[in-house]
Amino acid sequence: MPVDSWVPRDGRGLAAQAPWRPGGSRRLRSGSLQAAAMAGQEDPVQREIHQDWANREYIEVITSSIKKIADFLNSFDMSCRSRLATLNEKLTALERRIEYIEARVTKGETLT
Repeated sequence: MPVDSWVPRDGRGLAAQAPWRPGGSRRLRSGSLQAAAMAGQEDPVQREIHQDWANREYIEVITSSIKKIADFLNSFDMSCRSRLATLNEKLTALERRIEYIEARVTKGETLT
């Protein structure tokens, strides 16, 4: 999915819609900046900043999703390995039992 299709039609990402400024300071925006943003009259620098934050948010979402997929795959791998080890033990025990029974049958012993 291209980044541009993820950004709202007005060109602003989620960070641009937050009541605090990008960059971590939680100060409220000035009224004139907020009014200009609402009216869609942002200057090119502000538009680039908003686009940059939207891109960063998109990258963060993708990175988080990749980490979740990797965690799931690692968990699935460990679960499968554990179950396969259990099945292997059961098969080994059954093979030994079959070999024992075959040996008794070929020797002519009764199976009691």
